[in-house]
Amino acid sequence: MAKTITFACWDYDRVMPVMDGTVPVEGYEVCPILLKPADLFPRTLQRQEFDVSELSFSSYMLQTSRGTSDYIAIPVFTSRAYRHSSIYVRNDAGINDPKDLEGKKVGIPEYQMTLVVWARGMLQDEYGVDIKKMKLRRGATNYAGLKERLKLELPDDIDIEPIPEDKSTNDLLLSGEIDAIISPTPPDSFVDGHENVRELLGGIRETEKAFHTRTGAFPIMHTVVIKKSIVEENPDLAPKLFSALCKGRNIALANLKEISNGPANRLSIPWLQAELAETRRVMGDNYWWYGIERNRKELENMCRYSQEQYLSERLLTVEELFTESTLNLPDEF
Repeated sequence: MAKTITFACWDYDRVMPVMDGTVPVEGYEVCPILLKPADLFPRTLQRQEFDVSELSFSSYMLQTSRGTSDYIAIPVFTSRAYRHSSIYVRNDAGINDPKDLEGKKVGIPEYQMTLVVWARGMLQDEYGVDIKKMKLRRGATNYAGLKERLKLELPDDIDIEPIPEDKSTNDLLLSGEIDAIISPTPPDSFVDGHENVRELLGGIRETEKAFHTRTGAFPIMHTVVIKKSIVEENPDLAPKLFSALCKGRNIALANLKEISNGPANRLSIPWLQAELAETRRVMGDNYWWYGIERNRKELENMCRYSQEQYLSERLLTVEELFTESTLNLPDEF
C-alpha cells in the first residue's frame, strides 16, 4: 500500500506533473498543497507542517548551519532567476553604477531572503561593491508590515533598520527617504513608469545573458526539502522524488517547446517561439538543470555568500545540504 506524503509547493509547470499525478512517485501517494512561497515558507520554517516542501534556499542554509532544521534537501531547484534586474534606483540619487550603492539607503524585503543574499553577493563579486557600506532599510516592497521570517544575529557594523510599519519601501523610494530597492517584485513606481525610478543596470537581458555565458550560472532561489524523520523511515523516498521531479521538469520543457512551435498561440506571449529559441541557444535544451554536479559552483557560491553575510554560522559544504542518497544522482533529462 502506497504511503501518503504531503507536498507543499507553488504551482510551477515543472512541478505540477508530480502534484497532479501525471508523474507518480513510486510507492508513494502525493497529497498536493499549492501555496505561494510567501504563505508556504513560514509554515515550513516555523511549524514544520509538511512532509515535503519547497523552501527558500537561504533560509534552509541558515537553519542547517544552526543545527535547527528538521528538513534535508534534494538537489531540485523549483525557483531560479537572474537578479540583475531586481535593483531599482531613483534617478536623482547619484547612483550611476553599482559601486554608487555604497553609502546609500537601500530597501530590502528581508536580509536573509535568497534573492537579497544572491544580489549582494553578485554586486560584491561582479562589481566590487563593498556591500557592508550599503545602509539597508527592511520592509515589504509594495505593502506594509513585512518582518524577517527568522531571527538574525548580525554584527553591529551592518547598517540595517526596519522601515515604519505603515510604509513600504516603494513609499520611501518615492519620497526620497531611500535611494534604491532590491526586490523580487518591481516597486509599483517602476511598474507605473514613474519618471524618477529606473533599473540600475541598463540592458538587463544582455547583461544577464552575458553573466550566464561567462559563469555558466543560473541562480538558485528555492529548493525541495523532506523531513529528516521521514527520510530516515523511508530511505527510498528522496531518490524516487528526485526522479519524479526530473520527469516533471522534462514534461514542462517539452510542453513549452510544443506550444512555441504550435500553429496557434496557446500562451498569451506574442514572441514565445523566439524567446524560447534564444533561451535554448544561450543555455541549452535543458536550461532548468537538477542534480549537484551541474549546480556545484552556484551552490558553493551560495554557501560562501551566506557565511560572508553573517547568516550561516559556519561555511557549509554542498554535501551536507542534501540527502546522501541523492548526492551522486545525475539529472534525468
